[in-house]
Amino acid sequence: MKDFSLWYLFIDIGLISMLLLMGTFLRAKIRMVQSLFLPASIIAGGLGLILGPNGFQILPFTSYIAEYPEVLIAVIFGAIPVGAAKVRWSQTFKRVRNMWLYSMLLTTLMWGGGALFGYIILSSVWDLPDGFGLILGAGFVGGHGTAAAIGQAYSSLGWDEAMSLGFTSATVGIISSIVGGLILIKSNARKNQTQFIKDIDQLPEELRTGLIKEEKRKSMGDDTVSSISIDPIVFHFSVISVIVLIGYYLQEVLGQAFPNVSLPLLSLAYVVGLVFQIAFRRLGVDAYIDKRVVNRISGTATDLLVAFGMTSIKLSVVAKYAYPLILLFIFGLFWAWCIYRFIAPRVFYRHWFENALFGWGWSTGTVAMGMALLRIVDPDTKTTTLEDYSLGYIGMVPVELMIITFGPIMMVAGTGWLFTTIVLGVGITLFALAHFRGWLVSKNQMAFRTSGMNEGRDAS
Repeated sequence: MKDFSLWYLFIDIGLISMLLLMGTFLRAKIRMVQSLFLPASIIAGGLGLILGPNGFQILPFTSYIAEYPEVLIAVIFGAIPVGAAKVRWSQTFKRVRNMWLYSMLLTTLMWGGGALFGYIILSSVWDLPDGFGLILGAGFVGGHGTAAAIGQAYSSLGWDEAMSLGFTSATVGIISSIVGGLILIKSNARKNQTQFIKDIDQLPEELRTGLIKEEKRKSMGDDTVSSISIDPIVFHFSVISVIVLIGYYLQEVLGQAFPNVSLPLLSLAYVVGLVFQIAFRRLGVDAYIDKRVVNRISGTATDLLVAFGMTSIKLSVVAKYAYPLILLFIFGLFWAWCIYRFIAPRVFYRHWFENALFGWGWSTGTVAMGMALLRIVDPDTKTTTLEDYSLGYIGMVPVELMIITFGPIMMVAGTGWLFTTIVLGVGITLFALAHFRGWLVSKNQMAFRTSGMNEGRDAS
């Protein structure tokens, strides 16, 4: 292909935007699509995979589509600290503690479990690249964004196929999170274990169609700067762009200083974003950052990442690793169900099913899928699940970044067993600590909950 042109970028964005609009239309009009709760980005990615360069080659995407996810995931992670509210941990720690614990357990057990399964089972049957089991955590726990990060890290270390495998894992994970989540909702509703709904048919229309009626619409954010000076969207986008830009140059400098270490751009963007947020607070300008606008920019990057990521999947690579991938996904779904079934009832004192269902959604798909499933069983937002998770996530980000940053490096360096042992060891240690500190629900109460009884619907 010729040297890169801005028109190539415009063509790719224009084509993927067309597919996103088609996905939105299909979600709004076709009941079968509505019943699966497939996001428009997943539909767009599926259409792009079929019609794009790796399918029937009908849509003229450029060869650069596989490179966009690395930039988009940096935008997502760089935006996480920007505009974050100041937390009074002394007032919220006790309530948030168990959600943080569950999130940490999900993260360490899913990443570590996948890596261990890859080593013990898969590598004993097939000749696989080191760290093949990380594909499970990258796709299921992390989603398309983390899959892009892991794929980029492995690519820099010599394994280019990891990107396609990671996107495949994330796609399978999202579909599994939806289908499996709906099955769990139906099953537990029949067992009287849902607090706020009696049947899944009570869902509001906007959850099915994806279209929000006028009377239910909410503001995307406030104008914190005057459009006479600069448009508020451009202002917020500029902040995030500068963060990613600094992260990019920092990556270049560190790459020259330490050529044997490859630090993902997303990790550096997050660190730079954190520094920016601290500076904003000390300078007194953080009030001009609207977190809702930042979230919309991050959400846009997420939709584009999912769509581009799925479109860029190389089916020949997936076919090459088909059998070990299938076994890895089967294990991942079973492992996620075990965590949902046996650990969640012990961790959460109130609304255990709603919290566990949210955890199922993001441990097999994405946080957005967990939120969608939670909305089904908690339509009036009576639980504090999302607030607790957002606060607990602050304490989980460093661990997640360490896994994403050093996991591939240690695997390729031949110290994958050490990495797996450390990750699983952290999870086991946290659970043991929670047990001895009295943070967990007793086994008797857990058995009572999972036997078909509940605290009673409509409890607050």
